[in-house]
Amino acid sequence: MKKVFYIISFLLSLTAFSQNQTLFEKANALYNEGKYAEAIDTYNTILDTKNHSADLYFNLANAHYKLNNIAPSIYFYEKALQLMPNDDDIKNNLSFAQNMTIDAIDVIPEAGFAKLIKNITNVMSFDNWAKTAIGLVFCFVVLFLIYYFAYSTIYKRLTFMGSVLSLILLCISLAFAFHKYNIDKKDNPAIVFVQESKIRSDPNSKSEESFRLHEGTKIQVLESYNNWKKIKLSDGKMGWVKSEDIKLLNNI
Repeated sequence: MKKVFYIISFLLSLTAFSQNQTLFEKANALYNEGKYAEAIDTYNTILDTKNHSADLYFNLANAHYKLNNIAPSIYFYEKALQLMPNDDDIKNNLSFAQNMTIDAIDVIPEAGFAKLIKNITNVMSFDNWAKTAIGLVFCFVVLFLIYYFAYSTIYKRLTFMGSVLSLILLCISLAFAFHKYNIDKKDNPAIVFVQESKIRSDPNSKSEESFRLHEGTKIQVLESYNNWKKIKLSDGKMGWVKSEDIKLLNNI
């Protein structure tokens, strides 16, 4: 019975993939014909099936950019970049879209050592740091066994030094893995989706207005309270924004 269920699930997934591929090609054709609004509707139909890919987000962002939809174009470029963080085309198009925003927010420079640690940590994802740690565990075990059973003094010295080095690198990899996990856990970006949003000092509409943000600006969400989000800008400014004014990037 389970085999039949798996076969049916597999056939359904193939059918869904085929339909989405047809829709994707249709949307691309509409885009090439300059029918950007229709292309967006077709791309969104694919998204409604919970199908997500960098190409889909990228093309959807391009269509929004053609219509000068600032916030959606930036949002979907950022979504594409989450899936393909090293893609130059996505980065370039995102820069063009960000040039349409009003807010000019400075970035607080990080200190030398903190910046170095962060740069090294971001060289790999959490999964890759974890895989590296597992590989080093394997190296340590193999080298230690060779050391234990070896008769030659030279082999014992070399394998002992190698096992110690593997152990040290293992500890370093684990440290970077957990640091990367904590960075990713705290990273909760969002895009402002209204033309203008009033940022308050406290999570209520009667509190003092701290500053204003405009469509397309990227922010970091720190916490939630009722229908408010506490946010932080790259220049260090903080405040509270209504939840409906922004769209979280980490939400699928």
